[in-house]
Amino acid sequence: MTGPGGTSVNNPQGPLHSGGGNQYNYHWSIGSEDPLVRCGVDRLEIVREHRLRLARCFVRPRGIGRAADRLAQPGAVVILQGALGSGRRAAATMLLEEASAPGGRIEEMQSNPEEGVPEPSPADRYLLDLSHVGEDDYAAAQRTLMMYRSLVEKHGARMVAVLPAGLEWMLDAELAPLAVAIERPRGRAVLSRHLRIRGVSFEYEQLSTDELAHMFAAAPMRELDRLADLVSQARDSARYGTDFTHWRDEAVAAATNWSQQVAQQLRDHRSGQERALLLAAAMMSGAAADAVMGAANRLLELVRHPRDETPRLAQEGLGEQFEKLSLVREADGRVRFGGLAYDGAVRRHFWENFPDLRPGFRDWVEQCAALPELGPEDRGRLVGRFAEQALSSGRPDDLCVLVEKWTQPSSGGRLSAAAATTLELGLSHEQYGSRFRFRVYQWATAARLKPDLARVLIGVCRHVIAVTHPEQAMVRLRHLALRRETPEELAQEARSALMQLARKNRRLYMRSVLPLLPGARPDSGNLDVLLALLDPVDLAIEPPWQEFTLAWRAVMGGRPAAAWCPVVQRWLTLLARREASDRVLCALLLAASGERHLLNQLYVTTCEWADSQATDIVRQVRREDRARTAEAFCREIDLAQGVGGVSSGTGTRVTREGT
Repeated sequence: MTGPGGTSVNNPQGPLHSGGGNQYNYHWSIGSEDPLVRCGVDRLEIVREHRLRLARCFVRPRGIGRAADRLAQPGAVVILQGALGSGRRAAATMLLEEASAPGGRIEEMQSNPEEGVPEPSPADRYLLDLSHVGEDDYAAAQRTLMMYRSLVEKHGARMVAVLPAGLEWMLDAELAPLAVAIERPRGRAVLSRHLRIRGVSFEYEQLSTDELAHMFAAAPMRELDRLADLVSQARDSARYGTDFTHWRDEAVAAATNWSQQVAQQLRDHRSGQERALLLAAAMMSGAAADAVMGAANRLLELVRHPRDETPRLAQEGLGEQFEKLSLVREADGRVRFGGLAYDGAVRRHFWENFPDLRPGFRDWVEQCAALPELGPEDRGRLVGRFAEQALSSGRPDDLCVLVEKWTQPSSGGRLSAAAATTLELGLSHEQYGSRFRFRVYQWATAARLKPDLARVLIGVCRHVIAVTHPEQAMVRLRHLALRRETPEELAQEARSALMQLARKNRRLYMRSVLPLLPGARPDSGNLDVLLALLDPVDLAIEPPWQEFTLAWRAVMGGRPAAAWCPVVQRWLTLLARREASDRVLCALLLAASGERHLLNQLYVTTCEWADSQATDIVRQVRREDRARTAEAFCREIDLAQGVGGVSSGTGTRVTREGT
């Protein structure tokens, strides 16, 4: 996919991340009157940075050379096989990156295309990640792969597909010759590369420990990435010594040992109050002590834990409770655990060992997000930590429930930012991203849609989905823009986001026009979107002429002349300044052909433009240039009506009626 709206896939599907798992560093806010906006985040720039970082960190696995040789040929399709954790997706991304032109883009294809498949161009590079497909769906996934393969080979593009580990025996015989097996890179080399990229100095022999040897042999690539990040965190915190061995030991303990210590801590503290405070501190780590205590009390109420009837002054104080649980209260009142990444181990323990409470944890987080003691950053961390546990435990629908609850009218828009963050985290997830994109589609096409949820959907389509899946974003924005019950303010916001995509990419422009034509009735919103697409203002491409002509035909036939004539005049201005192709005139003539009243209106519109005294037109185009352009166009209109040889001077207004 070309153009600024194209798809860049150079990650393990998501934000720039220097560690394992999911990193949640995107923030949304609601202005007092402004729509939902992202705060200081250019996701496209983050994707570009991720591309650079992946290239710097990537350690080539054995077998990738053979795949690269195959991909060098136009129309090549390579299927990567490998064990879990061997870095198949990263390898596929780097193969496509190396096969791309400088600044080129990589588009991730859908395993279940929604509205047809666009024809690729020879410059296109495609990634099809089937690594999470199960055995039951594998046959259908292979049929999709065969369809993409045919298109790629026909048009000279390139594609790399990643297959699920362990299902090699099910690979269709037709696809088997395309398969290349890769082996995991050397673990020591991977960790060393990631440490150096983070600026961590170390000696080679300092990586020779029994714990690291085990991780080098068996840990997935993402775990080695996370280990390097933990070492970097230990160094930067200045709480765990001053040399690499201290940072290394603390990071290894965080990566491998904390689970046992957390289990022991819970055995030592069996009361509901202690465990609620422990989980609240893990979910709210870095928040104020009052917020932690408030969250713990809410959890006790939600699980209907019996109240402690002891008079409050006879109970333990907050500091005493923190001390018993080895919690640290900083000088500014914020609460944290002493061990590096210990809070993550606590959260993981509760989600893994209390599966029956997971729905309750979801409802608890819903309530905690509204705590007045939480600031925006605290709330963002809470949402991110919950999303991490819900997704890792196979409960993506919990995030959807929260999105719907936080956008209810009763919330008054106060938690829309939390809903947007939650939805972005789901969309950015490697395994569940496609599921969340489909959920956004379901919301956008539902019979009823709350305004706050619509606003969130528009935001994530524009800022999240559009960066990696622009065509899917366009489909969802189109549905949101055309909903009859959508408030005009939100419909306009959706149209604006749609225009932002289509006006920068010819393929997206084409695929924006075609679905709008069948429903382009005078009483539909389709014509409003088509008219906006036809406007040359902010158009950064030469439009695809067939679709451009069809759109003009629909707009001229369905909207009054007063709506579209100003757009015609803006095109005439560009033509007079030699900033547009003469094919614009051909498109207008073809759109109006066979309709005398439309041709007459084009003639009148052109003459009015040529003689206009409007300040903007006079300032932009010299009168003689307007006269030259108008005479040429009016002559073509005469010829289209069979009035050959008629002078088309612009000094006289004519109606063309009766000619």
